[in-house]
Amino acid sequence: MKTMKWLLRREFWEHKGAFLWTPVAVAAAMILLVGGGFLYAMTISAPENIQFNGHNVVQINGVPPALRYKVAHIAASGYMGLAAPVFMVLAVVAFFYCLSALHDDRKDRSILFWKSLPLSDRDTVLSKVITAVCVVPLITIAIGTAAALVMLLLGLVGTASKGMNLFAPVLMEPNLYLSPLYLLAFLPVYILWALPTVGWLLLVSSWARSKVFLWAVGTPLVVALLLKWFNVLVGHVSNNVINVDWFWSEVVARGLAGLVPGIWFSQDHIAVMNQQEGIDPAGLLGMSYGTLATPGVWIAALVGVGMLYAAMRMRRWRDEG
Repeated sequence: MKTMKWLLRREFWEHKGAFLWTPVAVAAAMILLVGGGFLYAMTISAPENIQFNGHNVVQINGVPPALRYKVAHIAASGYMGLAAPVFMVLAVVAFFYCLSALHDDRKDRSILFWKSLPLSDRDTVLSKVITAVCVVPLITIAIGTAAALVMLLLGLVGTASKGMNLFAPVLMEPNLYLSPLYLLAFLPVYILWALPTVGWLLLVSSWARSKVFLWAVGTPLVVALLLKWFNVLVGHVSNNVINVDWFWSEVVARGLAGLVPGIWFSQDHIAVMNQQEGIDPAGLLGMSYGTLATPGVWIAALVGVGMLYAAMRMRRWRDEG
């Protein structure tokens, strides 16, 4: 246990810039542009009117209590959506971290030093998996939550400056406090959906001598294009063609985009997030865990575990530069 803790600390300190300062920089830019832009818009806009639902124009000073509480509910339920760019950074950071995790120490020959220590290849690979699917998401959730709260506060200050004080109704909304907990509850679903991508990237990272990105991304894309070309040739003489659409969605997309948060949401699920009543975090959480009822999720996760095992075996002997 102490060894794994030490390995996780090593990963954090070696990649502190990507894990911590990159999302912090994105969050700061969002606060400056989105929050500052909203405050600026409120200062130069007409002081008496707001528009709601695209067509109903009401007097700010005369907003009925029911409407004020509805606006507060939408704000408290959906404020975490303001931090969406931060969570997109999570996918990019984790993707390139996995690509380089087992390749860089072979490239600079530092693998010889690490293998001289009493550290197993299993623990080394597992520490990188835990870093990619647990440590980086937890750091991102903390930064994203802080950024979303700051932007929500700026929004409340801006509306209050126009005469509509939403502080009390927003603070009374349970979703204001539960939203960060909902994000943490999404983590097990995220891990299962990310395992195929993490397994594939670490396997390529442990095997490729150079051009890791081209091997990891180019291989499935080239295979998909070859299957498409095969269908074009065979389709003229036979109806037995390969389901390339399935290969794109279940192999290419799942293998390369599994680290994107919310990749498991379908178009029907996205429609739920666009309701006029605001985002339903509990409903989205239920839909997310509902995807685990499909066997494809577990099969893909097992394939990811198999690729991780192969990466462990590969690291045992592929230590050349």
